Amino acid sequence: MKSVQLVVVGSVGLDTIETPLARCEEILGGSVSYACAAASFFVPTGMVGVVGSDFPPQHMALYQKFGVDLKGLKQVEGKTFRWSGVYEADMNNRRTLATELNVFGSFMPELPDDYRDAPFLFLANISPELQLHVLQQVKAARFVAADTMDLWINIARAPLMEVIAAVDLLTLNESEARLLAGEHNLVKAAKKIMGWGPEYLIVKKGEHGAMLFSADGVFVVPAHPLEAVNDPTGAGDTFAGGFMGALAAEGKIEPAAIRKAMAYGSVVASFGVEAFSLERLEHLTRGEIEHRFLAFKKMISLNPSDL
Repeated sequence: MKSVQLVVVGSVGLDTIETPLARCEEILGGSVSYACAAASFFVPTGMVGVVGSDFPPQHMALYQKFGVDLKGLKQVEGKTFRWSGVYEADMNNRRTLATELNVFGSFMPELPDDYRDAPFLFLANISPELQLHVLQQVKAARFVAADTMDLWINIARAPLMEVIAAVDLLTLNESEARLLAGEHNLVKAAKKIMGWGPEYLIVKKGEHGAMLFSADGVFVVPAHPLEAVNDPTGAGDTFAGGFMGALAAEGKIEPAAIRKAMAYGSVVASFGVEAFSLERLEHLTRGEIEHRFLAFKKMISLNPSDL
């Protein structure tokens, strides 16, 4: 196997999800599952997480099918992290029914030696203390992105601020951006957050796409329009994995490459929500990604004659 170019650190879980269309019990979920699957279409990707002794072997086989390096995935005695939730009719809002941390509650991520030299790192949504623990282990990452959520903003702001100061890109949704910055206007919120350290900020807007803020201004990428969304769970992590994988494959850290990677992230995420768990990504091909990417470029581009 080629050396790992991107390392993803986060959660692995078994989800029970109910949408207006169906209910699925104990299906594969977790931030690293979605992000690693998405990134695997672009570069060799390493997974760092923990599962229990009850973790189904077919899920391990699926990770291997994607070509994900599993040296950083630990299996320990106990139960795997579980989450259950119900989506409302609009598929945008969901209600958490239960969260069982199980073995994830004592998770302490340790990077295998070769992961420490990987040029790209994505810190998915885990506590900022754990994100800092990972950052202390990396040696020469060229680009580090981190995700966070309102929980950490509210209860662990001090270590979160340390993470924000240390990463190249922060990603969060619009309500979290407003909460973190104490600003309702997203442009003002983004300016304040970037002042704390990150060169880039991505604000996720669900079905309305994502906004990139940087010294070059604002770039907006829409979500790819779909006729049907079956399960939006993990869409943000799929977007992040596609984004980081595409950026790592591009090999250049510059505004144009960041924007292109965002478009790839949106495209891969659009496939992910077409089915529950990783079912759609499992049968996805790079050719399908490229076909939709080209169509997506036409959707978001203006011809000179249009101006």
